[in-house]
Amino acid sequence: MRRFIKLARILAVATGVYLLLAVVAGIAVTEGSIRLFHRPVTHRQQVAAYVRQHYQASLQDVSIRATDGVVLKGWYIRPRDYNGSAVLLSHGITDNREGVLGYAAIFMDHGYAVLLPDTRDHGESGGEFALYGLKEADDIHQWVSSLYADSPPQCVYGFGESLGAALVLQSLAAEPRFCAVAVEDSFSTAREMSYERVSGFLHLGDWFGHTLGRPIIASAWCYARVRYGINLLQPSPLEALKRSSVPALLIHGTADQNISPRHSMLLAKAAPDHVQLWLVPGAGHTGAWIAAPQEFETRVVGWFDGHGREAISK
Repeated sequence: MRRFIKLARILAVATGVYLLLAVVAGIAVTEGSIRLFHRPVTHRQQVAAYVRQHYQASLQDVSIRATDGVVLKGWYIRPRDYNGSAVLLSHGITDNREGVLGYAAIFMDHGYAVLLPDTRDHGESGGEFALYGLKEADDIHQWVSSLYADSPPQCVYGFGESLGAALVLQSLAAEPRFCAVAVEDSFSTAREMSYERVSGFLHLGDWFGHTLGRPIIASAWCYARVRYGINLLQPSPLEALKRSSVPALLIHGTADQNISPRHSMLLAKAAPDHVQLWLVPGAGHTGAWIAAPQEFETRVVGWFDGHGREAISK
């Protein structure tokens, strides 16, 4: 009996210590998730010269004011051989507009104008926190409105990678004017992603996030709600995709160790009527273009070309 009581006490102390550590870890996870390093925009002159030389176009600084008053900044480029449509490109976490310039060149080669905004709390855009879609989805909605306000394009398309992919998909809940979108390596829901993040931080399997890691996730959620009024588990590209009818091409590398291909599979399964999934063999995180450059260009540009106004009206 004494041995049992001693064992119970040890177990109770161990549980208490673990829960205390979970609270500390949850706070650290929250702060690390919403307060991000700002990568400065440093190559404006080089980009302007490249755009002028290759596309006979000017690099235009553009900005909008979000619904909460935050000023968001970016670049707009319309090549000389403009085809009448535009692509909004959304970059990944802790990156800025310069991180998607390579993709922008693909679209400009085919005559598309491109809009490259810095996501809030990234680059030169304002915003106190990164919110993973809670406000960024509406920011994209405002950017699309700005494109249609002056010299409206025939179509506006969306392209995003990693976090930018998730933001483009979440914007579909309130932005039906995209003719089509193509995204690479999006997460499905913040909740599902949290299981992987907690497990990955400790180099453990997903089982940890779904079991012993739950107190860490719960602590992070509670801290964010109480301290900042933020629900970090609310962002859901999956729910937005289900509510939308905008055609979406989902791209995911089979070797992605940052965001599991399972997320894109869940997204594709949720809206099979208007979603197409391309799993890229051997591609790592945001590495589809590197793994299959010609096929990447053919598929993405073909997806946009095949979902123009004329195709939609048929």
